[in-house]
Amino acid sequence: QEKGITVKSKSFGSIDDLQDNLVASANKDAGADEEPNIFMAYADIAFTIDTMGKLVDLSGYFTEEEKAKYVEGYIKEGDFNQNGELKILPVAKSTEVFALNKTDWNKFAEATGVKYKDLATIEGVTKTAEIYYNWTDSQTPDIPNDGRAFFGRDALANYILVGSKQLGKDIFTSKNGKMELDFDKEIVRTLWDNYYVPYIKGHFAATGRFRSDDIKIGNILGYVGSSSGVSFFPETVSISDTESYGIEMDILAAPIFANGENYATQQGAGMSVYLGTEAENSAAVEFLKWFTEPERNVGFCIDAGYLPVTVEGNNIDVILEKEQIISASVEKNLRVSVETINNNDMYTTGAFAYATEARRTLESSMVDAAQRDRSAVLESLKNGMSLSVAVAPFCSDEHFDTWYQETLNTLDSYR
Repeated sequence: QEKGITVKSKSFGSIDDLQDNLVASANKDAGADEEPNIFMAYADIAFTIDTMGKLVDLSGYFTEEEKAKYVEGYIKEGDFNQNGELKILPVAKSTEVFALNKTDWNKFAEATGVKYKDLATIEGVTKTAEIYYNWTDSQTPDIPNDGRAFFGRDALANYILVGSKQLGKDIFTSKNGKMELDFDKEIVRTLWDNYYVPYIKGHFAATGRFRSDDIKIGNILGYVGSSSGVSFFPETVSISDTESYGIEMDILAAPIFANGENYATQQGAGMSVYLGTEAENSAAVEFLKWFTEPERNVGFCIDAGYLPVTVEGNNIDVILEKEQIISASVEKNLRVSVETINNNDMYTTGAFAYATEARRTLESSMVDAAQRDRSAVLESLKNGMSLSVAVAPFCSDEHFDTWYQETLNTLDSYR
């Protein structure tokens, strides 16, 4: 206000609606809205507008000292061509955490001796899920193969992309706006063995729209999902329409591969500046700098369920000083999330043509295979087959090879 800058906001509904409106504005389509000065942007949206020559490179408006105030991984997301450009400014971010039904975990842990440290690695989660399935199955000795799933995942593409990076490979990289693909078969097999295989065995599950839905009906005990979604973790488990019981949530760091490097998922839209006059561009940048200063950004992000974007803001003491009235569960989530950001390299894929389609392929190919083949296993179990025999065809090298080649061929089509 002191500088004569007035900001008006407008919502277009979903992120897809926003992209459609932005493209229509850039193309000067009949009836399209006037181009905005600033818009919320994921990398794929910003990349699309950038290819139309309508995006401002913000790097010249920030000194190196100013850029260094932001978490490094967040700033890198806006450098599409790795040449120092800044096409997206981070304003609010999230990562992934492990949300756990502590109430039922305690019963399981007391009976079997499992510990929280077993959940620190992806391999440990896979092993723990098998123990849980066998433990729950043993409680009804007259009913075979009725063990329950322990674990689930939201956003499986995150697991595949970040897991591959932890194991040493970027599946997707960008060069001159096009995708370069490294779908390493050995690494992908490790990813397969730690999601698809436990899923078809009934150790993992995904039945509701989100894994918090599965927690609510007792289908799983824990899941990896966005730190911004923890507020949806249920306070009760419903056994039936008339019976439920209260549960306590705990938050742990998302597991990584035992021999993997410390990479963690980076999520959340930023803001980009639509090409205008120099006065408009400068005013937009001035607002974004003001908006992301810790004294404003911390409060905004926490109230919105997200994480601050500056190095200074990602300090639990700073957050608690500015946000003194928060629940114990929110504080727990913030502590784990901030530790994740400060102790890992934050990872997200670069921007390139067909990035959204490529990510969706990663997500759906393994999910669809796991759900389809789990259904076949359940049918075999109903017909009296043992679990080991029922899953054997799906755990073979040949079955993996077929899925891998089909997925690789689809991904190749996006180059």
